[in-house]
Amino acid sequence: MRIFGLTVTREKAVPSLASVDGRGGWWGIIREAFAGAWQQNVEVRLDTVLTYSAVFRCVSLIASDIAKMRLRLVEVGQNGIWRETANSAFSPVLRKPNRFQNRIQFFTNWMESKLVHGNTYVLKERDGRGVVVALYVLDPNRLTALVAPDGSVFYQLTRDDLAGVSDLDAAVPVPASEIIHDRWNTIYHPLVGTSPIYACGLAAVQGIRIQNNSAQFFGNGSNPGGILTAPGAISEETAKRLKDHWDRNYTGANVGKVAVLGDGLKYEPMAVKAADAQLLEQLKWTAETVCSVFGVPAYKVGVGQPPAYNNVEALDAQYYAQCLQIHIESIELALDEGLALPQPYGTEFDLDTLLRMDTATQVKTWSEGVRGGLVKPDEGRAKLGLPPTEGGNAVYLQQQNFSLAALAKRDAQDDPFSLAPKADQRLPSEPDMAAAEAANENISQEAGKALVAIWKGLR
Repeated sequence: MRIFGLTVTREKAVPSLASVDGRGGWWGIIREAFAGAWQQNVEVRLDTVLTYSAVFRCVSLIASDIAKMRLRLVEVGQNGIWRETANSAFSPVLRKPNRFQNRIQFFTNWMESKLVHGNTYVLKERDGRGVVVALYVLDPNRLTALVAPDGSVFYQLTRDDLAGVSDLDAAVPVPASEIIHDRWNTIYHPLVGTSPIYACGLAAVQGIRIQNNSAQFFGNGSNPGGILTAPGAISEETAKRLKDHWDRNYTGANVGKVAVLGDGLKYEPMAVKAADAQLLEQLKWTAETVCSVFGVPAYKVGVGQPPAYNNVEALDAQYYAQCLQIHIESIELALDEGLALPQPYGTEFDLDTLLRMDTATQVKTWSEGVRGGLVKPDEGRAKLGLPPTEGGNAVYLQQQNFSLAALAKRDAQDDPFSLAPKADQRLPSEPDMAAAEAANENISQEAGKALVAIWKGLR
C-alpha cells in the first residue's frame, strides 16, 4: 500500500510493534484524577471538564494568542542575524498549510489538540519531489504511537477522510518521518504527552458542581429545600402525600404561592447558606487552580483583579515567558525538523504581534535607538507603520561622541588636555603667510585678465 508516495506494509516494515500508551490513552476520560479515584467511581470526563469556563478560556486564549502571530521563513546571514526570506519549496505550506485551513485555523487546531489531549499529530503530504506541500492535524484518538524492537518509531493511523487518509482498509503503521509529533508533559513516556487537564480536572468538576448547585437554587426561586414537621407521629403514606403536595404546589415555578398549613405542621428551610459555604471563594479557587496549571495569569481569564501597575508590555512579557514561550519554540523546532529545512533556513513567529508596546513607548524607544546609533530612522519609521524618508537609511551619531580608541590616543599624550600643537605641527610664520597672500592675489589678477579677454573675444 502506498501512502503519500511511501510504501507501507505491516509485515515487512514492522515485524513487531508495541503501543507506548500503557495507560490506555485519554479516550475522553481522566481515569485517575487523584489516587484511588477509580475505586471510588470518580471519573473526570473530558467533554464535561471543557464546559467549565476557566478551562475553555485558558485553552482558547493560549491557542488564539499563538495562532495570531505570523509565521515567517527566515534565513541567517553571514553576520549571524536572521532575516525574513522566501523560498518556493517552503513558503507556500507556511502561508497555507492545507486546502481547508488557513494559517490561523491550522495553528489554533494544533494548540487545542496539544492543550486538551497533550499531543498534536501532524501528517505530511509530499509531492513528487518529496517536498512537503500540505500539513494536516490529526485526531489524537485515531492515532497510536508504536515502537519497534529496534527502537524505530511508527504511528498507527486509522481512516481520516478530511486529512486525505481514506484508502486504509485497516490501521496501518506509518514511519515517524511522515508525522510531526508535538507533545507536552511527557511524564509517563517520552512519546506520550499529558494534558494539563489531568492535573486540574477535579478542580474543574468542583467548579461545575458549584455552578449546577447555584442554578438549581435559583431555579427554585432562590429558596432552599426544607422539611415539613408535625407535632406528632404520622404514617408513611401521609408523609408521602404531604411531600408530593408541597413539591407540586410550592416549588419550582410555583415558588411564592401562599401555603396554608394545619394540624401543627411547620416548614423549616434545610440548606447551607451560600455565605456559610463560601460559595464564591470556592468557585474562584477552582478557576485560579485551572489557570495556574495552564500557566495563564488569572486576570486574563476574568478571575481576580489585574496588577495595579499599568505596564502592558511588562505584563505581556511575563505571560510570554511563563506560558507561551515553550509552545512557540516547540512549534518552530518541530516545523524546522518536520519540513527538513536546510541550513541556513528556519521558521520563526513574529513576536511583534504579541508583545506590542503602546504608542508613546514605541516612539520613545525608537527615538532613543536612532539617537544612540543603534537603528536607522527608516527602521524605526517602519515599526510605526510609516514609509521611508530621504536620508533615513543611514545610522546617525552625534559628533561629540568619540570611540574608546580615540580617547586612548588622547590620554597617551604627556598633557592630554593641552591645546598647544605638537612639535611636528608648527604654525606658519608671518613671512610665510604674507607670501601665501601675495600668491593668492596674483592668481586672482591673472584670472581677471583671462575673463576680460574671453569677454572681448565673444563680442
